[in-house]
Amino acid sequence: MEYKKDRRSAKNRTYKKGKKETANFNSRKKHNAGELPPESFVRKAVPADETIYRAGRLITDLPVEGSIISNLRKKGYEVPTEIQDKTLEALLEGRNLIGLAQTGTGKTAAFLIPLINNLIRKDPSGNVLVISPTRELALQTDTEFRSIAHGLKLFSTCLIGGTSVRHDIEKLRKPGHVIIGTPGRLADMVRQGVLDLRRFSVLVLDEFDRLLDMGFAPEIQKLVEGMGRRKQTILFSATEDSSQRKIIDGLMENPFVVRVRTGNISADNIEQDIISVKDGERKIEILLEMVREDSFEKVLVFAETKRGVSRICRDLRRGGITADEIHGDKSQNYRIKALESFRNRKIKVLVATDVAARGLDISHVSHVINFQQPRDMESYIHRIGRTGRAGASGRAITFVN
Repeated sequence: MEYKKDRRSAKNRTYKKGKKETANFNSRKKHNAGELPPESFVRKAVPADETIYRAGRLITDLPVEGSIISNLRKKGYEVPTEIQDKTLEALLEGRNLIGLAQTGTGKTAAFLIPLINNLIRKDPSGNVLVISPTRELALQTDTEFRSIAHGLKLFSTCLIGGTSVRHDIEKLRKPGHVIIGTPGRLADMVRQGVLDLRRFSVLVLDEFDRLLDMGFAPEIQKLVEGMGRRKQTILFSATEDSSQRKIIDGLMENPFVVRVRTGNISADNIEQDIISVKDGERKIEILLEMVREDSFEKVLVFAETKRGVSRICRDLRRGGITADEIHGDKSQNYRIKALESFRNRKIKVLVATDVAARGLDISHVSHVINFQQPRDMESYIHRIGRTGRAGASGRAITFVN
């Protein structure tokens, strides 16, 4: 389908990276939307089979417990992804590690598989602390842990905002080998005296770049200081810059570094284009015209504000489109139900803010649509990374004025 060809304004098909700016520990400066020319959002896709990493071994060849392999096979794992293949031995050896990989590359399993194996073989009394930037990512990590560690007598506890503090306190009274949580709730549990950070020998910082972007640097500092001496520190990030480097140097020594298609470049197998909106045109009408097409099977729409997300969702529903929304004003239970409806294709469109959708692992997203231009190139890359996963093709469309 063509959306009135005069709306397609980008003729230059080259991709330009936004310039990076360094900042101090507590603040990383962003680019204004005006600094990103429309051609930044336009790129032809490279055929998927040219970009897929092919490991030289199967899941059954991994040097881990057979029970873990059995659980992975039940989950449908056949071959390790690039980040899993390249980090496994270093993590099994207990080395500090920095993994640079986009969301959707299998990084959660990349650190969970060796950590679970080490808890079984090397350190049954050990404890792992995983810090995630968002509630949804923490919940996904907890779910992944439980499926990989099924039947192994290893237990996890997930601590996130938007849930009962009293219930979390009760959960911490039970034994748990792995604690997964967001910085705010973890810090709250420490202040209440129910979470002793000194018990943890391994620290995982997931989506480290977003942890900093969301202003969690002070909480992370306090949590890390409270842990004291650690055996192993693991950090995953989609991007890297000098402002992160200073912090990382204070977190770990001599890390093993693995770079896998970092957030400094866009996914090769995603077709990226723009819709140029003329004066007097209503973007919501163009959006409705698009998502009514059969090819728009599973669509993730990004807006800048919570109010904007709600307005778009309301207008889509009025236009006869099954849609739901996730943002910070929605309860955790609501967000979980909306995500499940989207995953199970009960709704066609999910509208979200950047923060709410950060780290979401949703398969088979056919299109990502930026209703407004992202504020910076990092946000853009994180957004479009929700489509075109695991070698599949995807499309990203950005509205520009």
